[in-house]
Amino acid sequence: MTPARLPAAALALLLVAGPALAVGRPSEMLRDPGQEARAQAIGRELRCMVCQNQSIEDSEAELARDLRRLVRERVASGESDAAVRDHVHDRYGDFVLLRPPLNLVTAPLWAVPVLVLGGAGAALFLARRRARPEPAPLTEAERARLAALEREP
Repeated sequence: MTPARLPAAALALLLVAGPALAVGRPSEMLRDPGQEARAQAIGRELRCMVCQNQSIEDSEAELARDLRRLVRERVASGESDAAVRDHVHDRYGDFVLLRPPLNLVTAPLWAVPVLVLGGAGAALFLARRRARPEPAPLTEAERARLAALEREP
C-alpha cells in the first residue's frame, strides 16, 4: 500500500469498526461469551435516550454506557432477558424500547405510518384519475361509422 492511501485506509477501517467499538471496551464486556451475547441482544432492543435513533449498543452517550453496564450487571447476576428488559422498561417507560408495545398510548406511533401511506396512495389515485382527460364525444360521422361496424358480421 502506498503512503498516500494509508490515511484513506485508516479512515475506512474506523468507519467500519465504529459500531463495534461502542461495546468493544473490555471493561464493559462480560467474561462469559454467552452472557455477553445475551446482553448485546438485549441492548440492541433498547433505545439510547440521548441519541434516540440508536440502540444503547451503538451509542457512545454516557447514559447509553450506564444502561449497558446495568444490563450486563443484571445478566451476570442471572436474571432472564425478559426480567432485564422489564426492569429498564419500568424505569424509563415505553420510549426506551426500540419496538414499543401496542397499547392506547403507543397506538398513534403504530397508526401514523399506515395512515400516511394510505393517504399518499389515495392522493396518488385521485391525482391520476383527475389527470386522465375525458374523451371527446363522438361526432355524427364517427357514430355512423361505429354503427356500420357493429352491423357487419
